[in-house]
Amino acid sequence: MAAAPNRRAAIGVLGASLLASLNACAAPATTTSEATPSAGVPASGAPSATARSTAAGTPGATPALTAATPTATPTPTPTVTKRIRRTFIPDLALPPVRNGLAPVITRIQTKRPVVFLTIDDGNTKTPEMVRLMAEYDYPASLFLTKNAVQGNPTFFKAFQAQGSLIENHTVSHNVNMVRQWSYQQQLNDIEGMQQFATEQYGRRPTLFRPPGGAYSGAMQQAVAAAGMKAIVTWEAKANAGRMDYQVGNSLRPGDIVLMHFRPEFAADLAAFRAAQLAAGLEVVLLEDFLGVA
Repeated sequence: MAAAPNRRAAIGVLGASLLASLNACAAPATTTSEATPSAGVPASGAPSATARSTAAGTPGATPALTAATPTATPTPTPTVTKRIRRTFIPDLALPPVRNGLAPVITRIQTKRPVVFLTIDDGNTKTPEMVRLMAEYDYPASLFLTKNAVQGNPTFFKAFQAQGSLIENHTVSHNVNMVRQWSYQQQLNDIEGMQQFATEQYGRRPTLFRPPGGAYSGAMQQAVAAAGMKAIVTWEAKANAGRMDYQVGNSLRPGDIVLMHFRPEFAADLAAFRAAQLAAGLEVVLLEDFLGVA
């Protein structure tokens, strides 16, 4: 019977030996510094959106460092690279409302290399329009007509998110309103769009574009009475896939360019882009330059 304790002792020694061997073979825990890329630099080595934002001067939140699962494959996140716009100090003071009449602006007298894109009406609405404006990173003044957009006003909020602003192009788009309507009728139509734009887009327009471009003293008075700062016309436009100029044959600094939400939007925008790049001008938001955003 003395052999039994010896067997138990031998089994105990063997168990301790096996436990020590298992501990020695266990893989060390993965550390955070080994598994996690540096903040702002994904595993691919390309700068992340946070790093690009910080490099451009926009504060970005640094993601928390956590241990990554060794078998996980990072999924790239699509990002839209925004142009770093140059900052231009305006060299034009917007004329004030005088004697109850809003000023009329056809072109900005400036030495800055800037051009202003304006898009009218709102009859045609396609995803391509939103995509192209985002791709080119163009801010624009959108002179919308209530009757053209009220069926789908939300569509134009995508342009707002890109940095464009909604302005007033009347309720009815009556191109003969100057000749046919009294001051009060014009004011009612203009004010109707003011209210609609404020309700739908959260901002009361500060600029007005007359349908067809015609204006009068009565219209200037109605625009001022509706609380807007100026009537905006143009001397250059993108139309039918080409550029048309009232003066000269190319874009000039300070030009206000007219476009429309029409089926040929892509061709018109391409024509404008070619002219803008050829002239070496920066597309700047008109409201920002005039200080009425």
